[in-house]
Amino acid sequence: MPKHYFSLEAAQLNGTWLTIGVFDGVHRGHQELLRQLTAGAHANGAPAVVLTFAPHPAIVLAGRDIKSLTTPEERAQILFGLGIDTVVTIEFTRALADHSAEDFMAELKRHLGLKKLLIGYDFALGKGRAGNFERLTQIGEDLDYEVSAVEAFRLNGEIISSTLIRQQIVEGAVALAADKLGRPFFVAGPVIPGDGRGRTIGIPTANIDIPAEKVIPLNGVYACWGLVDGKRHRAVVNIGVRPTFTGGDVIPRVEAHLLEYSSDLYGKTVTLEFIERLRGEQKFPSVDALVTQIRNDIEKAKELLQ
Repeated sequence: MPKHYFSLEAAQLNGTWLTIGVFDGVHRGHQELLRQLTAGAHANGAPAVVLTFAPHPAIVLAGRDIKSLTTPEERAQILFGLGIDTVVTIEFTRALADHSAEDFMAELKRHLGLKKLLIGYDFALGKGRAGNFERLTQIGEDLDYEVSAVEAFRLNGEIISSTLIRQQIVEGAVALAADKLGRPFFVAGPVIPGDGRGRTIGIPTANIDIPAEKVIPLNGVYACWGLVDGKRHRAVVNIGVRPTFTGGDVIPRVEAHLLEYSSDLYGKTVTLEFIERLRGEQKFPSVDALVTQIRNDIEKAKELLQ
């Protein structure tokens, strides 16, 4: 049974094969490293372990406003699906960043029983990022663990990064992002009350409460798969401020119309997988014009989601 710990102290493991990183999105580059980790660990009868951080280190160290591709729980579930046995998510703080590489690795040896460390091609940890491949290898000679580095994974000659994927999602290029992730980008949250306008025009929508730390695609209309209670439904999703009905700046809403779904969604958790952007957000001269366009959007989504 996979385990998710939220502190090093809670995880008392032995003989682990470990990798360390943020792994936001768990994209195809990450997946290659994880494939090597799980294959090697399980061939040697060892647990495959991922140590990851929240919030993103750049938020703490540089004050950057970084929205995540995955929440810690979402990330853990994806990792488990790839064969990882244990995920340890620890809070990233300035105090943690000030740990020397030697002290941090000694803690990992003590709590995780580290025997093998796999790292990415550009990995470094510890104060001043002094814990690069060479230094971690030297420390491993003292602490009795081995280190291997994994080459960069390239897609069409391009190194995949979480930063690039976030940028593509912000620009609405969800299909390009999905290619790099190896699956559709998704958001998930409970359905909360809206103003009910969709129902009055015959196209009911579910207002999804998305975690504040998640990146949201560019305002517009998208063809999506909506997952509710373990079942998939075709969906048209609008992200935006609904300019036909409202004026002025408001926080964008994520509203989903699930095709062929008629039950009450309030309180249920809905996951939206973004397949393709259909169009940008528009202000229509009348409600009738809006409804006509939404009907066209629904037909396009049906074709895309065959």
